[in-house]
Amino acid sequence: MLSLTRSFHRPAFARSLAQRAAALHTLPELPYQYNALEPYISSEIMKLHHLKHHQAYVNGLNAAEEAYIKAPSTRERIALQAALKFNGGGHINHSLFWKNLTPEGKGGGQLKDGKLKAALERDFGSVDAFKKQFNATTASIQGSGWGWLGYNANTKKLEIVTTPNQDLYSCQAHNPIIGVDIWEHAFYLQYKNVKADYLTAIWNVINFKEARLAS
Repeated sequence: MLSLTRSFHRPAFARSLAQRAAALHTLPELPYQYNALEPYISSEIMKLHHLKHHQAYVNGLNAAEEAYIKAPSTRERIALQAALKFNGGGHINHSLFWKNLTPEGKGGGQLKDGKLKAALERDFGSVDAFKKQFNATTASIQGSGWGWLGYNANTKKLEIVTTPNQDLYSCQAHNPIIGVDIWEHAFYLQYKNVKADYLTAIWNVINFKEARLAS
């Protein structure tokens, strides 16, 4: 017992605890009120989505990372990869999603002339044609997942991509610009099983100022 007590006072152990505490992931605050996206996304959905679902991914990621640090073998660390991928993806995807939204009265749904609009017109024919293709592609996801507008650095073009579950749409050549959550928790309380209505409505609160096309 004495040796255990002494170990807790060792500088290295104290530093380890401090570093672990500093590394804990936390739920980001929303840049708007829960009712700010109404009538397109209800306050009830936003509260559940942010406080319950996103928080669950944060908790799961912290738990998985803690278990990974303590895992005594390579086998056990490999077994934790699925939890790290799922919860880490959920945290990252949702953190981007909240920024992709803004109230209609504060510019939501307004796409001004600029690089992004020009690129959408170049690659899809028009902004409306892009939205139609994006909605159709995203609505076709079987089960849960995300719809993405991204920039492919290899082809130098915008592209519409879907990812299952909480998989990330990001790698060296692909940069996400807009992500739309198509998990049922994002819309079911308001739109039931009609994904198309949810996808049509969400464009009214998309934050195109945040969705910039990098130079």
